[in-house]
Amino acid sequence: MAGPRPRAVLPALCLTQITSWGIVYYAFPVLNPAITADTGWSAGATTAAFSAALVVSAVAGIYVGRVLDHRGPRTVMTAGSVLGSLSLLVIAAAPDLAVFFTGWLLAGAAMAAVFYQPAFAALTRWWAPDHIRALTVVTLAGGLASTVFAPLTAILAGHMSWRATYVVLAGILAVLTVPAHAIALKAPWPPAPPSPPHITGGHEQVVRSRAFRMSAVTFTLSAFAMYAVVIGLVPLLMERGYTTTQAAWALGLGGAGQTLGRTLYARLARHLGVTARTVTLIALGALTTAALATVAGPYALLVSVSVLAGVIRGNLTLLQATAVTDRWGATHYGRLSGLLGAPAHAAAALAPFAGAVLAGPLGGYPALFVLLAGLSIIAAVTALGTRTRPGIGPSGG
Repeated sequence: MAGPRPRAVLPALCLTQITSWGIVYYAFPVLNPAITADTGWSAGATTAAFSAALVVSAVAGIYVGRVLDHRGPRTVMTAGSVLGSLSLLVIAAAPDLAVFFTGWLLAGAAMAAVFYQPAFAALTRWWAPDHIRALTVVTLAGGLASTVFAPLTAILAGHMSWRATYVVLAGILAVLTVPAHAIALKAPWPPAPPSPPHITGGHEQVVRSRAFRMSAVTFTLSAFAMYAVVIGLVPLLMERGYTTTQAAWALGLGGAGQTLGRTLYARLARHLGVTARTVTLIALGALTTAALATVAGPYALLVSVSVLAGVIRGNLTLLQATAVTDRWGATHYGRLSGLLGAPAHAAAALAPFAGAVLAGPLGGYPALFVLLAGLSIIAAVTALGTRTRPGIGPSGG
């Protein structure tokens, strides 16, 4: 039976996901060249601070998930919005790298409280059993974050310093997300649905199960490969003689493919069980990565492969969002999704740095992409071990 569905929740979360991702995440790569030029800090150091924030977000997500299960998203997401705004002010005022790192560590805690995980938990509880539609809508909105805020950040940075730009963005974040979370998420938090019949020992039984451990391995390997491919696509194409503009267009159109992929996920979920869906999507991701590694041209073909890779990435986002409910129900969604997502988020945070480091010894980005395709194949194989009891769950075992 569907629980109460407060009307304001879905539009509010669409707004706050666009704003939070756009400001806390996507503004940094736009501003980083100005940060390094103004301060003299190395790009490696500033990027390390940003990556540290993502690792903190992964770890903090475990605690956030526990709170979400018991208290709902309102307090968590409102506090996260406040902390996110304050963290940007610390970053803007940082006189040295130590304070800059501190600001990003605070931002990492804010990410755990305002990004997809708490939004997914809210929609999974309020919208069940029709949560896939709601999750799709929110991820489609989140996909617009870079489209809206990367250009806006660039415009602001063209008229003021990077520090002033972060102050303005902190104000926008506070104005748009703090009241939205505080007001729109105040509806009563529905009681947790009962556990599926095959779950008799609570979340501890799930965490100790082979299916959960294999799911964690699968999503960690897949996330590492996926994010390393995204960051490595531009240098891969430039190694092959394409211009920066051509490489950027290929990456950008891949992002458009990601949005398209999210619109297709509900149909895919109706026709494939959760294990088959997981294996298929990750294997297709391996195939597109291998194609990028081996196909040198023509340019139109590479763009087409990039778009297809984006379609797969868009589906993988929703695959992980529904991984818990499809296998173990929504009773402990927040806690289990936090535990399941922590290693994957940490791998995603480290992937850009690790990919850049590995490309040299491997002999270039084509060889790196071959390695990443291999990791995805391993992930597709381990996905076979994520099966729970046949016939259990909304999409079957």
